[in-house]
Amino acid sequence: MGTMKKIVYVGLVGLMLVTAACQSKKRQSAATVSSQDAEAMFVEKIQPQYAEGFQVKYENGICLLDIQDPQKAESQSFHYVLIPKGTEVEKLPEGYTPIEVPVKCVICMTSLQLSNFIKLDEMERVVGITSTRHLFNEEMKRRLKEGLTHKIGIEGNFDNEVIMGVNPDVILISPFKRGGYDALKDVGIPLIPHLGYKEMTPLGQAEWVKFVGLMTGTEKKANSSFAEIEKKYNTLKQQASEIKERPVVFSGELRGGNWYAVGGKSFLAQLFKDAGADYFLKDNEDSGGVTLDFETVYLQAAEAKYWRIVNSYQGTYSYDVLKEDDIRYADFRAFKEKGVVYCNMREKPFYESMPVEPEKILADLIKAFHPELLPTDYEPAYYELLK
Repeated sequence: MGTMKKIVYVGLVGLMLVTAACQSKKRQSAATVSSQDAEAMFVEKIQPQYAEGFQVKYENGICLLDIQDPQKAESQSFHYVLIPKGTEVEKLPEGYTPIEVPVKCVICMTSLQLSNFIKLDEMERVVGITSTRHLFNEEMKRRLKEGLTHKIGIEGNFDNEVIMGVNPDVILISPFKRGGYDALKDVGIPLIPHLGYKEMTPLGQAEWVKFVGLMTGTEKKANSSFAEIEKKYNTLKQQASEIKERPVVFSGELRGGNWYAVGGKSFLAQLFKDAGADYFLKDNEDSGGVTLDFETVYLQAAEAKYWRIVNSYQGTYSYDVLKEDDIRYADFRAFKEKGVVYCNMREKPFYESMPVEPEKILADLIKAFHPELLPTDYEPAYYELLK
């Protein structure tokens, strides 16, 4: 056999071997999961009760995960089929993106997403985060310092080289925020929406810890963790529901001439209601943010007993500081009678802990609105009356 013929022959044999190997793999991937194996998968089930942004179904050893904006039924929906690693599925459901679970490496785009991993003590899976502003968790700080977790840039300006370098299994995104995710689509890593921030109830937002439990194979811990949150929250809610007099509370501050608040169907409005207070926009039908002018707010909140403020202030925040920002603030009853309920994000882990601790926030608000319902030595976790 001539040299050229030998090369062609060897080349053909090599190509046939590769093709055979690929076909073999395809045959393997088409194998059906036995019922016994399927029974061993997803033993601990996830069934959201309060969260409206994700739904879970189990069938034939796989898990179907449907995600949609809980505030807009007509919005885009996202569909994933979760397949235990090492499992072969005969046929994938149409329209579902396959994700192998448990995921080992994840990039979090928001502190709310990170809060779920902190709650489950699964921070070693987080290989990338967008921002370290107001980061309190010591374990995550250590991981950043040692290069185990990387900063990947900010929304709209991601560092794709860093993202490729950490090679995550999935990237959790917030698709209805500013975005900038189009650039990430080219990276080829699955993008999975985490819509906890769109939930309209505190328990609904906290229940996304189950979503992360499902992705990380820690369903049992996620279920028990949420059950504890739910029990404490509902016990406090029941106590506050028996209150006869419900004070009015308003929220927000002026920023650039506009007053930014949230609507009457929002997460915050529900918190106030559960704490035994009436939100000043409780009849408003919006679930997200609303922009008002000062006159509109004053008209509806001048006689409100409480005023909730969250900001990032360097130094000691006070009524004098508030008055210096805008002298008209001093005309509110809540200012005159020292009814400002305050949280400084420079001092409290507001974003990375608050989403999975609604029972603590509820207790803080009850302590402010109805102090007689809680022990005198109760120590607020986030909010307290401004001194």
